[in-house]
Amino acid sequence: MKKRLTLLLSMVLVIGLLAACGNNANQGSNGTNSEGTGNGKKDIKIALVLPEQIGVNPFFELMDKGFKKAGEDFGVTIKTMESSDANAFEQNFRAAVADGYDMIITATYQAEDALRKIAAENPNLPIAIIDHVIEDVPNVRSAAFIENQASFLLGAAAGLVTESNVVGNVVAVEGAQMDKYTIGFAKGLAYTNPEAKVLTSYVGSYVDSAKSKELALQQNAQGADFIAGLAAVGDFGIFEAAKEKGFYASGQDVDRTVIDPEHVILSQLKEVDTVTYDTVKLFVEDKFDFGTTFYGLAEGGVGLTFVTTESESPRSDKLTDEDIAQLKEIAEGIKDGSIDTSITK
Repeated sequence: MKKRLTLLLSMVLVIGLLAACGNNANQGSNGTNSEGTGNGKKDIKIALVLPEQIGVNPFFELMDKGFKKAGEDFGVTIKTMESSDANAFEQNFRAAVADGYDMIITATYQAEDALRKIAAENPNLPIAIIDHVIEDVPNVRSAAFIENQASFLLGAAAGLVTESNVVGNVVAVEGAQMDKYTIGFAKGLAYTNPEAKVLTSYVGSYVDSAKSKELALQQNAQGADFIAGLAAVGDFGIFEAAKEKGFYASGQDVDRTVIDPEHVILSQLKEVDTVTYDTVKLFVEDKFDFGTTFYGLAEGGVGLTFVTTESESPRSDKLTDEDIAQLKEIAEGIKDGSIDTSITK
């Protein structure tokens, strides 16, 4: 009788231990993350604070798209905060701090003033800024694009497309930022078509479509049969001119060929969705570091439609299979460094 009772108690003890182990295993797989990242870490909260409202500039819409995808893939709590003006922008930064977000992501030169204030007041808060470099703030990570690599590729394409051997650039403003576009473009043009020349006009604004259209029409009157839009929102005026006069054009940052694939046949891309996604990924995986990181062709940060990235639009007949093959070869040369895309004057 005693032997049977001892055996029964032993069996109960074993079952209890197995149940306890099972519960511990379940706790280990779920961790404490209410969003289910599966990494056993605390719930990570990341805010994307934008200087504008989504819908004005497709650049920020694309950024938000990459941010949301990262939130889904990594199971982190995310929030996009849109701003109507500079005051609202800083208020959104402060709201993100007050709500206890673990990291804030923002973008462009428009963020610098507010970012510097918030970073100084919260020195332990990681902040990432995309498409702008801030080197002297220790808790900031800057993600910058190597635009001249993509502009070189665009210039090379223009050299293959032009029949008049005159191409144009309609550029937002003068300065070092836009030199990465204009100098890179000119070098790429010379690489595939040394006989071609480039006309360059400056709008003096990022948002003046009427002035951009006027300058594009002037360049077309001087023989330009391909005009690169480098004027941000002003590019829409260039596209109007291209449709009216029948010349070819290109856009920037996002795929503008969807607007009018017959005339807007290329777009120089900033893959801001990829960089935003990568920023979240690095933070979640504890690989986030401060300082400046550059994203070029090799890192998937910049590109050109139909060459490095497919498009929803049909490819123009003006770009032949041979053209695309040559441009892809040039892209590989840029990646491995055998083709010089530096913008020193």
